[in-house]
Amino acid sequence: MTTQPNQTRRAVVTGASSGIGDAAARALRASGWDVVGVARRADRLDALDAEIGSASFAADLTREADVAALAAHLEATGDVHALVHIAGGARGTDRVEDGRPADWRWMFEVNVLSAQLVTAALLPLLRRAAASAGGAGTTGHADLLYVTSTAAQAAYPGGAGYNAAKAGESMLVHALRLELNGEPLRVTEIAPGMVYTPEFTLNRLGGDQAGAEKVYDGVENPLTADDVADVIAYALNAPGHVNLDLVTMRPVAQSAQHLLARGPLRPRA
Repeated sequence: MTTQPNQTRRAVVTGASSGIGDAAARALRASGWDVVGVARRADRLDALDAEIGSASFAADLTREADVAALAAHLEATGDVHALVHIAGGARGTDRVEDGRPADWRWMFEVNVLSAQLVTAALLPLLRRAAASAGGAGTTGHADLLYVTSTAAQAAYPGGAGYNAAKAGESMLVHALRLELNGEPLRVTEIAPGMVYTPEFTLNRLGGDQAGAEKVYDGVENPLTADDVADVIAYALNAPGHVNLDLVTMRPVAQSAQHLLARGPLRPRA
């Protein structure tokens, strides 16, 4: 399949202050997109803008007022052809019986509620962009792409809160695709397995640096944020009639959520 670089399309990338979001903003800019990075940390967004020429907007996507302000800003500054929703996170590795309600509530809000709020707010803009892109033998379209996790597909001990939150976000994506049937709006889910994003793991473990490093200990070539960003850019740059419903991606060392090889990968004798 050939991909088509974009020269005038604009993407909103949430979670752009670090990790996969930062990498996705860079990959899309490199392939010709205008990018609006969204995150809470304005200082990091400013640095990203200065480096790659994006035009970011600081917002907490669990706050309705912030999401409304983002939508108003976008409407005033141009068309929106893609929402790339990456913002999310995990807290803790507690068993169900020991789960902290505050952590579980936070995970629901940053993974599921934020997805619903930003989707509802930006859909009118995406529809408008898709409509204005059509005509004269062309087919207009817009994109809604969500980065979930393989944690949405398989449970593991100590992961129930994050499993539940990411499964909830995944079901939102599946339902949305059905609800938008008949419109030129592509809905894509990217579900990565182990990605080497130390900040994500450090936050999940409450700042335990040694514990965060141990997660990746001995794993040969875990995915990187750039690996996921490459798939995001490919999905958005694919011909408009092609929809990648669900892409599950893992490092070769991780055959399943629970099966991870530690040590060199080599053929059996």
